[in-house]
Amino acid sequence: DGSANTRVRDVRDLLGYGSDRRAAGRGERGGGERRNKQREEKEEVVVVAGPCVIEGEGTIEIAESIAAELEPLPVRWVFKASFDKANRTKLEGGRGVGMREGLDILTTIRHRLSSWKGGRGVPIITDVHDVHQCGRVAEVVDILQIPAFLSRQTDLITAAADTGRVVNIKKGQFMSPADIVHACRKAEAGRVIATERGTSFGYGRLVVDFTSLLDIKRMQADLPVLFDCTHSTQTPGGEAGHSGGNWRKAEALLRCAAAAGYDGLFVETHPTPHTSPSDSESMLPLSRLAMNVQSFIDISAAASHYHT
Repeated sequence: DGSANTRVRDVRDLLGYGSDRRAAGRGERGGGERRNKQREEKEEVVVVAGPCVIEGEGTIEIAESIAAELEPLPVRWVFKASFDKANRTKLEGGRGVGMREGLDILTTIRHRLSSWKGGRGVPIITDVHDVHQCGRVAEVVDILQIPAFLSRQTDLITAAADTGRVVNIKKGQFMSPADIVHACRKAEAGRVIATERGTSFGYGRLVVDFTSLLDIKRMQADLPVLFDCTHSTQTPGGEAGHSGGNWRKAEALLRCAAAAGYDGLFVETHPTPHTSPSDSESMLPLSRLAMNVQSFIDISAAASHYHT
């Protein structure tokens, strides 16, 4: 597609570690350097940011606005948006523009952002929900994301991994730390990351167990783990037939995640969240994105000296 310079070949490209660093996956079983040494090797913090769902051509403008907000910051930005929200609470829930139109829009965004940070460009991540989608989606995006509710689906994970793209597995709300490590081991070594997005705490509520990161790293020290600060605030489902949330809690959670030592930040953002057809209550207003990313960077840097 003429954008090879933005392709993320493996986790090292994404997270910016030194060339001798290895990441978890099939055949890998842990080991690794001291966490603070790993942090010192990183020049920038990875930030996955974008709206929940592709809303048509307007998503291109949203991507350009995010680019302007993040340009001055020391980040490796990955743009995210979904072409299909398949796990709706009720039948009438908004799904998105579909795969064909969605991939066309993501291709346009890639080209529009090709000059970002002096021509580095911006990698793209989006969800896949079915094995047959993986090959086509991999032609356009750099990272295939496995939704949390599908995080145990072996055929989907291996199909995504077999494309050669990096795979991001969202940790299911029902998963233990060991479960997500085993899920990631279904994918190719060096091309898989995990993302924490909260754990079910009874009906309609999520909590975040920050000690789970220690358990994950104990099992697989070189598995990169991002923190999704916005989905972690969701109140799933309910009588209203859609998920709620609280983006103000996301600001507190991302600071906790930075102190805990997560390898990067995942955040949904929108210039006018209340107009979004999905996750309007949990998305961070774009006007607050830069300040919160900066706080994640600052706290991560300060805390890195204490991680072993």
